[in-house]
Amino acid sequence: MASLDKMTSIADLKKVAKCKVPRMFFQYVDSGSWTQSTYAHNYDDFSPILFRQKVLVDMDNRSLATKMVGQDVRMPIAVAPTGFTGMVRANGEMLAAKACENFGVPYTLSTMSICSIEDVRSATSAPFWFQLYVMRDRGFIEDLINRAKAAHCGALVLTADLQIVGQRHCDIKNGLSAPPKPTVANILNLMTKPSWCLGMAKTKRRSFGNILGHAKGVDNMDDFFGWVKSQFDPTLSWKDVEWIKNLWGGKLIIKGILDPEDARLAYEHGADAVVVSNHGGRQLDFTASSIQMLPSIVEAVGDKLEVFLDGGIYTGQNALKAYALGAKGVFIGRPHLWGLGAFGQEGVEKALDILYKEMDLSMAFCGKTNILDVDKEILLPGTYPEAKWK
Repeated sequence: MASLDKMTSIADLKKVAKCKVPRMFFQYVDSGSWTQSTYAHNYDDFSPILFRQKVLVDMDNRSLATKMVGQDVRMPIAVAPTGFTGMVRANGEMLAAKACENFGVPYTLSTMSICSIEDVRSATSAPFWFQLYVMRDRGFIEDLINRAKAAHCGALVLTADLQIVGQRHCDIKNGLSAPPKPTVANILNLMTKPSWCLGMAKTKRRSFGNILGHAKGVDNMDDFFGWVKSQFDPTLSWKDVEWIKNLWGGKLIIKGILDPEDARLAYEHGADAVVVSNHGGRQLDFTASSIQMLPSIVEAVGDKLEVFLDGGIYTGQNALKAYALGAKGVFIGRPHLWGLGAFGQEGVEKALDILYKEMDLSMAFCGKTNILDVDKEILLPGTYPEAKWK
């Protein structure tokens, strides 16, 4: 049996998670939409970017500490909002949030979480962030934002690229649900995941805690699925961003930006930061990878608001490359879920530690000791993407 101290990469954690997490939830994490081309390019497009190695420089007293939307962070990495986290491991959101508090980075709770806002607040004293999906029922959204304010969330992350849902073949074939439906295939698969089943048997958190009992007419899972199909709002527009910003009153991050013009609009409508993201390759297939679009968006708005990046950050080297190209921080989704599925809270902390060490050592090899001094000078000219348009 693999042990935590033998984990040396995010890939190691992924292998263990595959053995412990039910198939439908593992594939929910490890898949994209349609052909999964965008999902693959998010990671692959980092590979051509090369570092400039520097030698005989003082590498002592290094620091990755910085700020993200005004919040002190031990390194410029935040955990991204991910749905179904509490199905990867029992009480998953609470465990992940506590791991982030211990490590000193922000945790972002999804609207589609299993553990509720209140559950996560009970598990951590840190100012976690809350991600918002906008539904047609604006009364429910207003209540959700007020609950996030009552929980003293440090920032609101508005997802802008899921007005409609991309087709994800694995989720359709697996009949994705929380908890899993008792089909023959699911039962046979769950029989191979005894530790997962035991954890789920011990918790009461097996459905969507932010929605059940809070949205009108949603009191059980049958109500929930009908509600979700009817509630994602395809009419969401920039005027709604102004309403959300005014209601929230705090730091607003807009996630899902892939176009410089959209980044400018985000600034004009009150955003404090944007996340360059294609939803982990789970929405529009055959679109640009996040890292390819980062330089153009930084050039367009990088002096007006903070630009973050999401997608393909499975190594500390990739996080460092993104930072060098102008991102003030990156979000990780799958790496923390693989750590969570493999070893619970300790697995999330291990994933963060792996990324920290990779980022720290790579920075030193490039001749820098402070992340605040890192820019394109640490990259080999001609190997990284340039701004294509303003």
